[in-house]
Amino acid sequence: MSIGIPESACLEQGEHLISMQMYGMLLGGILWGILGDKKGRLSVLFGSIVMYSIANIANGFVQTIEEYAIWRFVAGVGLAGELGAGITLVSESMTKEKRGYGTMAIVSFGVLGGVMAAMVGSSVDWRVAYYIGGGMGLVLLLLRVGVFESGMYKSVRTKDVSRGNFFMLFNNKKRFYKYLQCITIGLPIWFLIGILVTFSPEFAKAIGVQGIESPMAVGIFYASTSLGDFLSGFFSQIFKSRKKIVYAFLGLTAIGIPLYLFNQSDSPWVFYAICGFLGLAGGYWAIFVTIASEQFGTNLRATVTTTVPNFVRGFLPFLLIGFKFLRTSFSNSSNPLFASSGGNPNPNIIIYSALIIGCATLLIAFYAVGHMDETYAKDLDYSE
Repeated sequence: MSIGIPESACLEQGEHLISMQMYGMLLGGILWGILGDKKGRLSVLFGSIVMYSIANIANGFVQTIEEYAIWRFVAGVGLAGELGAGITLVSESMTKEKRGYGTMAIVSFGVLGGVMAAMVGSSVDWRVAYYIGGGMGLVLLLLRVGVFESGMYKSVRTKDVSRGNFFMLFNNKKRFYKYLQCITIGLPIWFLIGILVTFSPEFAKAIGVQGIESPMAVGIFYASTSLGDFLSGFFSQIFKSRKKIVYAFLGLTAIGIPLYLFNQSDSPWVFYAICGFLGLAGGYWAIFVTIASEQFGTNLRATVTTTVPNFVRGFLPFLLIGFKFLRTSFSNSSNPLFASSGGNPNPNIIIYSALIIGCATLLIAFYAVGHMDETYAKDLDYSE
């Protein structure tokens, strides 16, 4: 509202800003992924941190919604590279039996950044929060200076193989199908954070809960996600399986979605507790990205590991389009379940719209996991 957005338009403009950032991450995932295989994992790691840090600082100076959207797009491009490059680097540097612990640590601690962002966002002016976020990114850059390039990548650079050829993921049916599976198993995670938790005040209002603040809900979600990522990574090592753990966390998600949407309590703390459960259920991001990294050869690994999580994020605008389409359809429906009363929108409209989108992402994810290869302790020293 401080840049001229009326409260009545917050949901719509919020969807627009999130979509712009996701579009940036979609583009950035492709660019950084290709660079990671052509120029090296470290070049992507450093370049992406610089870009998103500068973009976040610039976001603190915006005066219009258009400027805000542009810098969220640029920040999205920058944010797209760091995770994939980091996971690829760790996967290629640790033993095949232990690398799951490395990726677990990266994602678990990385997600805590979301918790910190929520705490800062609720404590200081939003512009100052962006300055702090950008400054912390530059500090992180200094901490990464001593990191070494992957030996596996150095080896593949001496071979006569195509590196970072994005189109190789589409010119082979089996390879494309495997790539698509990697993407779709992550869709429920971004449904949870991108729709349910981001718009938690709107959902809370629909089910009769007052006093819910989005930064608090997001912070609790990410704190629980960090725990979930730790547990999913740990148990995948204990049970020597990636797939079994993903199944378990998808099951938790299937429980959490109706628990959230049909919550009968009017207590804000019960609502926040359910947000925490959703965060735990969505805490298989570490395993999801690790699976993607382990599915492909060294000459395409950075491309896949960087693009897959960003394609999942990039699907969020399409989930939002579906969410909006369902809301509109139900609003125009003659079904008494969605009939308005006293001129106010029927709360069932937003609840059932979200339920349908959530169920769709879950069904797709369950199917994808069922048709994937197990990758625990797989030898990664090969080329496509």
